[in-house]
Amino acid sequence: MADPARARKLAKRIKQIVASALEHEVKDPRLTLVTITDVKLTGDLQDATLFYTVFGEALNVPPDVKGAAAALESAKGVLRSLVGQGTGVRFTPTLTFVADTVPETAKHIDDLLAKAKEADEEVARIANGAKPAGEADPYRAPREPELED
Repeated sequence: MADPARARKLAKRIKQIVASALEHEVKDPRLTLVTITDVKLTGDLQDATLFYTVFGEALNVPPDVKGAAAALESAKGVLRSLVGQGTGVRFTPTLTFVADTVPETAKHIDDLLAKAKEADEEVARIANGAKPAGEADPYRAPREPELED
């Protein structure tokens, strides 16, 4: 098992190498909007899982996740070679690409929070004009002691 600090450094270096290669060296048009978001290495540094996201909504283009996955699979050998050259480790880790679901999850959470805010505003609007059902303050009024027979 490798040192965790060494694993973090190697993961960061792999992320930099792959991101740079996707930008400058791999000439697949399906990878132009792909961003590497995170890299996780196994404890023995044998396998690297690279998380990626495909942008496109900012450009009003639907993201092509399936095309990006196919392009990453086809470029996996070249990327692994570049990682081996760039890191200088004895055994170059195998690369596995996984689509990152964090942006979709964050959007879903934002939608849920917006719905909750609307519901809170509706409840506050209804409560603003509400009046108590009984006396105005039934608990603070002085009580008369009950007389015993």
